[in-house]
Amino acid sequence: MSAPAISASGLGKQYADNAPFALHKLNLTINEGEIYGFLGPNGAGKTTTIRLLLNFIQPTTGTAKILGRDIVKDSVDIKTSVGYIAGDISLYPKMTGQQFLTYMAQLQPIKKPAYLRDLIKRFNVNTKVKIRDLSSGNRQKIAILQAFMHQPKVLILDEPTSGLDPLMQEQFYQLVKEQKKHGACIFVSSHNLAEVQKMCDRVGFIRDGRLISEQSINEVADTAAATFDITFVDKAPAAELRKIKGAKVTTHTPSHLTVYLRGDLSPLFKILASHRVASISQREINLEEEFLRFYRGSRR
Repeated sequence: MSAPAISASGLGKQYADNAPFALHKLNLTINEGEIYGFLGPNGAGKTTTIRLLLNFIQPTTGTAKILGRDIVKDSVDIKTSVGYIAGDISLYPKMTGQQFLTYMAQLQPIKKPAYLRDLIKRFNVNTKVKIRDLSSGNRQKIAILQAFMHQPKVLILDEPTSGLDPLMQEQFYQLVKEQKKHGACIFVSSHNLAEVQKMCDRVGFIRDGRLISEQSINEVADTAAATFDITFVDKAPAAELRKIKGAKVTTHTPSHLTVYLRGDLSPLFKILASHRVASISQREINLEEEFLRFYRGSRR
């Protein structure tokens, strides 16, 4: 069995003596061909984790490896196999996009020049314009190109779709899925909850420097509240439905309501069986509220 693409054991960072740990004993395993979402509020430790993995800062405790190589001892070697998008991208403003990409390719040679040309076309990038004259969205496209153009085995992405319009976001999601099929490991730090739901296989929730939970997207969906829009022939039995444990009921008209229910659905259908139902539909599960429960600290 091959080693994990990214692993951490007891990884921690304390920026000053007697200061609280910005990251506390992180244990993490991410495999090849896996898209891992890293979620948490501002100041939770997401950026510290990324800076440690890339050896921009060094750990106070613990160790981590990328592709089986130590993040501190083998940092230079690791960077030949990693693509990175910073959360606060800062590119050379006086260069054109083409000059910048050529410079980055000299630092890390491209395997297939045709692949970069395809990326430029897919993301509709004008590489002849100086970076300082580009919009934030177009600068983000340049950042995406430089991270993906050498087809790395590991991608570490901090808010990668920031500034992109919806069409370009879809192009990005497709690009990530293609790299996953080729075996790449993708580590994504994001505040875009819909994006994480759409892209990731597994998510980790970090708060106050501690990884508080890891779940697959399917596991999060299994525990998420189900939402039903129900119209009755007669008056809706709202009071009866509100007695169901874990149910939240929103009434729209005397005969139409919405039920949000977490857990066992059988009490709901038992009540519905004793009333005349004109129509019932279940909404597609949106995990945003479920993710927000971790942000607010209501899940452990």
